[in-house]
Amino acid sequence: MVISQRQKEIMEAIGDASIGSWRDWRWQIKHCIRSIDTFQELLGITFSEFQREQFTATINKFPLSITPYYLSLIDSEAYNNDPIFKQSFPGIEETRIMKSEMSDPLHEDQDSPVVGITHRYPDRVLFIVSNICAMYCRHCTRKRRVGDKDSIPNKMQIREGINYIKRTPQIRDVLLSGGDPFLLSTAYLDWILTELGKIKHVEVVRIGTRTPVVLPYRIDTELVTMLKKHQPIWINTHFNHPRELTGSSREAIAKLADGGFPLGNQTVLLSGVNDCPRIMRSLVQKLVANRIRPYYLYQCDLSEGLSHFRTPVGKGIEIMESLIGHTSGFCVPTFVVDAPGGAGKIPVMPNYLISWSTNKVVFRNYEGVISVYKEPDSYEPTFCDRNCDKCEMPLTLDDADERKAIGIEKLLADYDKTISLIPRNNERLARRK
Repeated sequence: MVISQRQKEIMEAIGDASIGSWRDWRWQIKHCIRSIDTFQELLGITFSEFQREQFTATINKFPLSITPYYLSLIDSEAYNNDPIFKQSFPGIEETRIMKSEMSDPLHEDQDSPVVGITHRYPDRVLFIVSNICAMYCRHCTRKRRVGDKDSIPNKMQIREGINYIKRTPQIRDVLLSGGDPFLLSTAYLDWILTELGKIKHVEVVRIGTRTPVVLPYRIDTELVTMLKKHQPIWINTHFNHPRELTGSSREAIAKLADGGFPLGNQTVLLSGVNDCPRIMRSLVQKLVANRIRPYYLYQCDLSEGLSHFRTPVGKGIEIMESLIGHTSGFCVPTFVVDAPGGAGKIPVMPNYLISWSTNKVVFRNYEGVISVYKEPDSYEPTFCDRNCDKCEMPLTLDDADERKAIGIEKLLADYDKTISLIPRNNERLARRK
């Protein structure tokens, strides 16, 4: 892959004009841009003294770090409206903390039984194995932690996380996150995956990474060869704008796809970056063309300093209306709000169900066409006496397992007698006492 003229100029300004160095991910990390002066010098941009003071105030709270590669994608002639610039360079808006914003809006720390583990859903955990990223995204939900030298997970903490997974047999899915797991050394990540592979009830490991977007050279032969030893591994990346799909990022993605890893993408809806149906449609179609399945479209979280990035939820619904029916089904992500307080990801989609009765259901499609679906005249549910040991149903599942229903599932389960779920401190019930 030939590097661009802009990239050559950045290398020369840094003091190393070797093409081999540019494609060395360790060189990229070593020369991350961490100061306003360096940023201006490399891009030929001059900020006013007032702007510098504002940017410095932001950096003092939320650090700056941009890889030379990602920096080279910024349009220096129109940087104020550039989606790459907005995602990577600090703004004074980040210092404006709204009352509704929180350092840990998703309550990841509260749902943490041991350091580094968030156990929110019944059968899966989030495992923070790193707090270092190739670039500090300005919209990061974990701004409280990323780049904090005092919270780098050490090997003892990683072992504690692994031991928690070992002694919790309902965990079948482990998501490695951070920071970015691919910023660990290949050998260290190999060790973590090896230890997880020894746990029989862990069926799949997922890795969340933004390196294909901001540091594509990290996806090298050594890393892919190591990962292939630990299948099944699912990899989710984080493209937010079509301009991030460059020749280098496509090359990195191809290595992972050719390595046999299912690829997904999690996009964050960002004001002024991708809150446009045309931009989002282009993004998801380019992702699919490169063998990446659009997985989630996230409403921007209530983390500190992100108010300027947040859109109304209605903007996300508008974008989903522009995707569903207008492009291939596998191009359409699920629009979710990761609800505050640790409530988890809640799908928020356009309403296609208009009404229903005992015998009919009325739907509308993406065009506005209204149709009726006829329900069966007689539906007899299969009789179940709840005696699973003597079940004679013709369809049996070798891996069947018993578990307690929770949440709405309890209300739908025939074997559970719960008839209502009542919030704690309900005033009506308090009056009964």
